[in-house]
Amino acid sequence: MDDLLARHRAVMPNWLALYYDEPIEIASASGRRVTDRDGTTYLDFFAGILTNAIGYDVAEISDAVRSQLDTGVLHTSTLYLIRKQVELAEKIAELSGIPDAKVFLTNSGTEANETALMLATTARRSEQVLALRNSYHGRAFATVGITGNRGWSASSLSPVKVSWVHGGYQFRSPFKSYSDADYIKACVADLRDIIETTTSGDVACMIAEPIQGVGGFTAPPDGLFRAFKEVLDEYGILFISDEVQTGWGRTGEHFWGIQAHDVVPDAMTFAKGLGNGLAVGGVVARGSLMDTLNANSISTFGGNPVSSAGALATLNYLLDHDLQANAAKLGSRLIAGLRSVAERHPVVGDVRGKGLMVGIEFVGPEGEPNAAAAAGVLEETRRRGLLVGKGGLYGNVIRLAPPMTLTEDELEEALGILTASVEAVSA
Repeated sequence: MDDLLARHRAVMPNWLALYYDEPIEIASASGRRVTDRDGTTYLDFFAGILTNAIGYDVAEISDAVRSQLDTGVLHTSTLYLIRKQVELAEKIAELSGIPDAKVFLTNSGTEANETALMLATTARRSEQVLALRNSYHGRAFATVGITGNRGWSASSLSPVKVSWVHGGYQFRSPFKSYSDADYIKACVADLRDIIETTTSGDVACMIAEPIQGVGGFTAPPDGLFRAFKEVLDEYGILFISDEVQTGWGRTGEHFWGIQAHDVVPDAMTFAKGLGNGLAVGGVVARGSLMDTLNANSISTFGGNPVSSAGALATLNYLLDHDLQANAAKLGSRLIAGLRSVAERHPVVGDVRGKGLMVGIEFVGPEGEPNAAAAAGVLEETRRRGLLVGKGGLYGNVIRLAPPMTLTEDELEEALGILTASVEAVSA
């Protein structure tokens, strides 16, 4: 067999991360399971970074893609009408809850966030942006600039001027010991102080993840962003919710993560789970904000016929099978099971999340970040047949985000593997 890892390292960038001491190549998949090139099958609890939201080899989605392929039209660009793109945009606009919403489709969450920043800075004639500490918004020039996580911020150069706000990561916040109400008050006071002391007042927007994904599935108390929005409205500052990881019902309790805060944002960005593996993302925003650009623009590949057909089938499947309810039910059981593990093993400092979006933060004897324990659990779960994710500001958080079609038996299987893996690392 050829040495794919050596070939990868010879031709791919050094900064392109690979999981595991012995990286795997996924060769086939079905349901919630993937099989590597050596024939080992795993239960997938990270789903291509929350992207395979429905799972693998789903007939309704595959048939929709094949039907589009059978027309011979894989691509046209937005210079021509694309029926599936319009149908998809209509459904997203309706689901968004944003008044007079319009939708622009892209190829990824990074591109969606870049577009949202361009809209907001153009509308407000300002390059000033508010972002949360510990955030992650993508890999492009502006989105790296608004990423508040040193491990993913490759450059200090940026087309926007960013001011950083507390709120997204309570577990290691200076306000950690506060009640939810006092935590919100402290973060709102910080927001107002940041605006008054680090900006000229005419800020373009705040962009925030309702649950910070790469940051370790951290979330503020419900209501924080409603309180933030009241302050933002005083200054005319736009609010963008980055729903790339929290959208499509994954949090269980709501279809969009921001709805937990009783807020309708000016714009939302989305990607990942919408395509169930196909490259698609986008922005849904108030029509007046979306139409703020005064120059020509197109998208060559965004919302192309194949991706739009697959995404529309994915969204219909998700709604028809009420996968949001499944995420709520199984997510509650997953969190409860993991908290039981945490009670027995002090190496687990925090179990948090909503729906099928759960983080396990590992700590040392003094509560310090324990990246070695998280790395150990990553390897132990793989050895036992479970794939999970890893993240957090300090690399000490295991991230769990299985396909939303997860079954009760698969949940119990994963809990057993996670329990054994934590026990092994604790020992």
